[in-house]
Amino acid sequence: MHVFVPGGAGYVGSRLVPALLAKGHFVTVYDLFLYGENLPENPRLNQIKGDIRDLPLMEKAIAGCDAVIHLACISNDPSFELNPQLGKSINLDCFEPFVEIAKKAGVKRFIYASSSSVYGVKSEPNVTEEMSLEPLTDYSLFKAECEKLLLKHASDEFICTILRPATVCGYAPRQRLDVVVNILTNLAYHTGKVKVTGGSQMRPNIHIEDMVRAYLHVLASPAELIQKEIFNVGHDNHTVLALGKMAERIVSKKKPVDLVVEPTNDNRSYHVSSEKIAKKLGFKPTHSIETAMEDLVAAFETGKLQNTLTDNRYFNIKTMLAANLQ
Repeated sequence: MHVFVPGGAGYVGSRLVPALLAKGHFVTVYDLFLYGENLPENPRLNQIKGDIRDLPLMEKAIAGCDAVIHLACISNDPSFELNPQLGKSINLDCFEPFVEIAKKAGVKRFIYASSSSVYGVKSEPNVTEEMSLEPLTDYSLFKAECEKLLLKHASDEFICTILRPATVCGYAPRQRLDVVVNILTNLAYHTGKVKVTGGSQMRPNIHIEDMVRAYLHVLASPAELIQKEIFNVGHDNHTVLALGKMAERIVSKKKPVDLVVEPTNDNRSYHVSSEKIAKKLGFKPTHSIETAMEDLVAAFETGKLQNTLTDNRYFNIKTMLAANLQ
């Protein structure tokens, strides 16, 4: 296929695009490249610098593509809240017009990266795709809105699928160090301390390699199994304290680490079930959260990741501030 990937130069994209190329696909990445150019040179890769709000350029760029994996957005609540109006213009306002452009261009499959945060906080021990959405922030609210906007355009010729990822973790060429597993590992390695606030709250995570595998798996699945379907994609649901202890154990193989536990008023906790994608599509994660931490430590040790406490490019909110995107 020829796969169009808005946001393909981001954290997940920097691992997904090489995997798509390795499968023999042609890929067009459409991105602002705020975090640098981290994709490999390849004759089947076309990289276009552009804003997803520039609909005429999007229409031109998507010509000839068979599938879309839509990753582009302002990620996570703090980055979004820097400029809520900017966030709305990127995460919501231009989404449906782009879906219409994709459908008109003859795209056969559209996979949308939503978020498990759309559920809000649930008291149920296992959060499944059938449960009501109770987003707590505009970031999550707009993800939920985009899901509805996409599904209403589904047709026999336009297969629409939504993935709700857990928090992605692990090493990538475009690294993020502002998500929980990566934060804990980075601080443990570079400061010798792991600080956990609270501890009993459950957090769903997934290794970045498994997230890439999930996109590839859905892209290759029979249309009748994925049309208008929504899938949670996660692996381990650990407590925050368990994640802290994990970081302490893994990093302490290289250097001393202290674990510090502090109280918190934030007791948000949720346990996301990924049974549906396992039963319906046969997809199961194969990479542990421990492996994600070990991969990060190896990247620190070999110098792949440097100045990880201070370099803006590892932190979305710092990069957004520096770019002054309007």
